[in-house]
Amino acid sequence: MALSRFWSYIIVCSIVYIFYMLLTGGMYSLGSLVNGKQNDPLVVAEFTTAALKQHDSVLFSGIAANKGSGLQHGDTLYRLLDNGIIEASVGKQAADGIFATCKNTIMDIWLPLIGYLTFFCGLLNLLNDSNAIRKLAGLLAPFFIRIFPDLPKGHSAYGYMTMNFAANFLGLDNAATPFGLKAMESMQDVNEEKDKASNSQIMFLCLHAAGLTLIPTSIIGYRAAQNAANPADIMLPCIITSFIGTLAALIFVSIKQRINLINLVVLGFVCGVSAVVGFLLFYVNKLNGIEKFHFTGNLSNGVLLFIILLIVAYCIFHEKIFKLNQTNIFDSFVNGAKDGFTTGVRVLPYMIAMLVALCIFRNSTLMTIVMNGIASMLNVFRVDPEVINAIPVAIMRPFSAGGSRGFMLDAMKTYGPDSLTGQLSCLFQGAAETTFYVVALYFGSVGVKNTRYTLGIMLLVDLVCVLSGIFVCKLYF
Repeated sequence: MALSRFWSYIIVCSIVYIFYMLLTGGMYSLGSLVNGKQNDPLVVAEFTTAALKQHDSVLFSGIAANKGSGLQHGDTLYRLLDNGIIEASVGKQAADGIFATCKNTIMDIWLPLIGYLTFFCGLLNLLNDSNAIRKLAGLLAPFFIRIFPDLPKGHSAYGYMTMNFAANFLGLDNAATPFGLKAMESMQDVNEEKDKASNSQIMFLCLHAAGLTLIPTSIIGYRAAQNAANPADIMLPCIITSFIGTLAALIFVSIKQRINLINLVVLGFVCGVSAVVGFLLFYVNKLNGIEKFHFTGNLSNGVLLFIILLIVAYCIFHEKIFKLNQTNIFDSFVNGAKDGFTTGVRVLPYMIAMLVALCIFRNSTLMTIVMNGIASMLNVFRVDPEVINAIPVAIMRPFSAGGSRGFMLDAMKTYGPDSLTGQLSCLFQGAAETTFYVVALYFGSVGVKNTRYTLGIMLLVDLVCVLSGIFVCKLYF
């Protein structure tokens, strides 16, 4: 219900504001909102060649001489079009228009996702047909049964969730999504109210959204591209912040669902994870910048290859199980891959619905108004200006990964990758999840319409990550 209202309200408010801007002269053309692309020049006026030549012949001569590239005059870009019209543009479009968003969602997001889903769902089916997923679930049951009390002991969702958490932990976002979708489907099988989110689904999604990450590979890469002195220095703050967020999600949902976390199994598991993280941090921090980047890249990709090796080798060793079911390893993989493709087709409408709404929201400039309002409010409370300059990334992150990434790169370019603003921007990008997109994608994949309190807790966890990130950055750097 909360997601539905959010989606409806931002579309209505954004379009109403767009028409208001058009009527009051704050916006010149609606064409870019429908057909434009991100970073296209925003047209604010148009002139005939005769009118501009008569008004300012020197400016016209300069525009005519630079017909191909256009003429930058102050903050205005003048371009002479083939039809003889001169366009005056100020600034750039914040996001793709509606048609471009629909196209790019399919070409740049959905089609790659189909590929990931097809492959990894094939692997998951091997785990299922070989009974490995049940054995993995049985090993983890003592912990999972305490935070997912509504799931039967040894349920297959335990194994899928483990694979999802492990992939996120290693920074393998593309691999994590198929595992997470499979976990949601598995939990949906025992969900008595099919259109309403179960307690287990809410707990899983909130833990997933906290984004506990050991190796923020992409963030390190972006920092390296911006010539940071030590691109991997964000690694420790990112781990600490995402770990705090994960604990916060566990505590918030447990309070809501009245789950008792004070027991030896849960405390032991949390301490065990903390010990593993601490050991890896201790080792990685002894390496220099190049060695860190090399080690973390090999660790994440090496673990992924090792998981694939284990799955296939296990299936070969237990090939008789496949024969008893009158199938073989390859056919089992193919059948699972077909399910992955079906899942991908099912989630497409939810992806397009959410991303188109967000593109309208950004292009209407309402997003900018909200950001500026928050920045002004923080300034009243005398918040460090370097922190305020990074806030746009934190605000955009729950809405759009691409949008927040753009803000992050702009912050590093403007203020420097080694400034507090640059470091905080990277931390906000790496230690949080695209909340609205994730809710739409995961619940949409299983047909759940009533997400209950999921969105509220996930946004609260995002806030915890922002606050803890600021504290950790100031303490660490």
